[in-house]
Amino acid sequence: MTNAHRYHPYYCEENIWWLAQDPALAELPRWVVFVSNDVKQVPMWQQRAAEAGEHVVWDYHCLLVTESPNGAEVWDLDSRLATPTRLTDYLAHTFAPLPPEVAQHTPRFRVVAAAEFLASFSSDRSHMRTASGWLKPPPPWDPPTIAGQATNLMRFVDMRDTIVGEVLDVEGLRARFAS
Repeated sequence: MTNAHRYHPYYCEENIWWLAQDPALAELPRWVVFVSNDVKQVPMWQQRAAEAGEHVVWDYHCLLVTESPNGAEVWDLDSRLATPTRLTDYLAHTFAPLPPEVAQHTPRFRVVAAAEFLASFSSDRSHMRTASGWLKPPPPWDPPTIAGQATNLMRFVDMRDTIVGEVLDVEGLRARFAS
């Protein structure tokens, strides 16, 4: 990958913004996928931010799905799984079935064509700043912005917002990319 150096922990949407533009993937159909839910607490396994065998709870996460002769593949630069990983394997290893009492933590997925994401996404990183400073150090590059457009990251994360794309559950995502 030509943009392999464009990775910074805790800035998944920016990592995927760069990856979605990677010339090595240009011939493949690509979708940016945001993962979240109404309570902004999604348990995910196989993430490097957690100890091996444990899960991390993200308020949101962002990944890339490509379609190749191998089928749908997930590019999650924060995953312990191979990059890319077949979508079915990624879903099986990353999202565990949740008991009914924590159903509000079930992931939802906003699927956006990569070109549409690149044409509409803008971030000023304000979600990572507090009055006392950065929650996590920012990447060394400028944030992805569109001139004259306000930051809209949280609109992509809010699964009730109709900004762009379609919002699916796990089964809907699996069916959307079924071969």
